[in-house]
Amino acid sequence: MHLKKVISHIVIPLMLLALPMAAEAQNDIILIDTIADPTVGIEGAEPIFIELDSLPADSITATGKQKKAKRDWNTWRPDVKKALWLAIVIPGAGQIYNRKFWKLPIVYGGFMGCIYAMTWNNQMFHDYSQAYIDVMDDDPNTHSYDKFLHLGNTIDDTNITRYQELFRQRKDRFRRWRDLSFFALIGVYALSVVDAYVDASLSEFDISPDLSLRVEPAVMNTKTTTNSGKLLSNTALGLQCSLNF
Repeated sequence: MHLKKVISHIVIPLMLLALPMAAEAQNDIILIDTIADPTVGIEGAEPIFIELDSLPADSITATGKQKKAKRDWNTWRPDVKKALWLAIVIPGAGQIYNRKFWKLPIVYGGFMGCIYAMTWNNQMFHDYSQAYIDVMDDDPNTHSYDKFLHLGNTIDDTNITRYQELFRQRKDRFRRWRDLSFFALIGVYALSVVDAYVDASLSEFDISPDLSLRVEPAVMNTKTTTNSGKLLSNTALGLQCSLNF
């Protein structure tokens, strides 16, 4: 009885581990004894035959398990809803899901450009706003506007009105450009979502050779009736267009 337990607990598992390597060398039919209950003797085993020739060579690993089949990207089609939600949640994720990696520099480049423009215009807006506040007050100690003056220029009573209008115009201009940069950022985001949705939808569009437009010469026969009731037959040469689905 102890011998049967040793065989069922030690010998047979070792044989099962060695069978795939031995079968790869011999390329023959394997006979495996499986035991439903280790406490049952060898008499309880039932033989199972596995023919290695019937299994793909690359689907058998060293442990005898079958490998997961690789996805064929040539026949894979993206899910439209999944591509849409990925593009909404994570900008650019829809393009990655659709495997259109060449669009990522365009999408992220648009985002980075809009963010940079929005940040720079916002900084310039605050600088000119402070300069406008300083040039409008009567405090001589507030002169942040000096960095916007050309070398050697100063603001005095003769030109203060011109600089006040100049700073006001530039303040409003950079605020407008900052707002436009923000709307451009929203536009890039919306375009990335629309692109992911349309790209996934068109992945199932039929572009087989059966879709064709043929233009060829044709002879057209027409029949007309005169005022006297006589039937006349006319022949004309023209072009015939046919669209095949």
